[in-house]
Amino acid sequence: MTRTAIVTGGASGIGAAIGRRLAADGAAVAVFDINDAAAGAAAAAIRADGGTALGVGVDVADRSAVEAGVADVRSALGGPAILVNCAGVTVSGPFLELEPETWNRVLATNLTSAFHCCQVVLPDMVAAGWGRIVNISSSSTHSGVPGMAAYVSSKSGMNGLTKVLALEFGRYGITVNTVPPGFIETPMMREALDNGVFDLDRQVAGTPVGRIGQPEDIAATCAFLVGEEAGYITGQTVGVNGGRNT
Repeated sequence: MTRTAIVTGGASGIGAAIGRRLAADGAAVAVFDINDAAAGAAAAAIRADGGTALGVGVDVADRSAVEAGVADVRSALGGPAILVNCAGVTVSGPFLELEPETWNRVLATNLTSAFHCCQVVLPDMVAAGWGRIVNISSSSTHSGVPGMAAYVSSKSGMNGLTKVLALEFGRYGITVNTVPPGFIETPMMREALDNGVFDLDRQVAGTPVGRIGQPEDIAATCAFLVGEEAGYITGQTVGVNGGRNT
């Protein structure tokens, strides 16, 4: 049975790796990204590898855009059975210099987007009696990171949202889990390094397995959580961090 998956922020980094993995495992993947051209390119790459994919340009912070995007998915691929909320932005700087507009933008992209997407797709899952939601948060929620108040707050909110949805929708055959990645090789991580938020050597030294994580490490965990065998796992935070946070 082919199931339809939506991956937000799916054009690059962790989101792109998740989309590729789910497609390789047989899902029809809708790549949601604010960059329409990048979403199309990511979907084309999946199709070139033999998978089924649709690129959809969506600003997931915009409720009407999410509704329109999901309608496109229903029409082209069928009702969504899998949702991975991976879209995110990060802004670094001292807390007292954090502008309210920046705070609102980060929370809208990282947290409110998950609210929009979950609320729009859950009726499809309830009707089907089956569904899988994975929210990509961050290992920064374990201990905080100086200068990243908006980002850490938004990702902490995703952890809480996950637990509530797991409790509300478990009886419908729907599981909801969180994966907080550790130090992962992504464009966002490289930007943080360039801005001096992290020191690469120090981060590797602080990771027990002795390496930076790869997007495929997160994708593999998501692939398990959205499968049939993970039906008794819900409301959980599944850290993928090389042992940094245990």
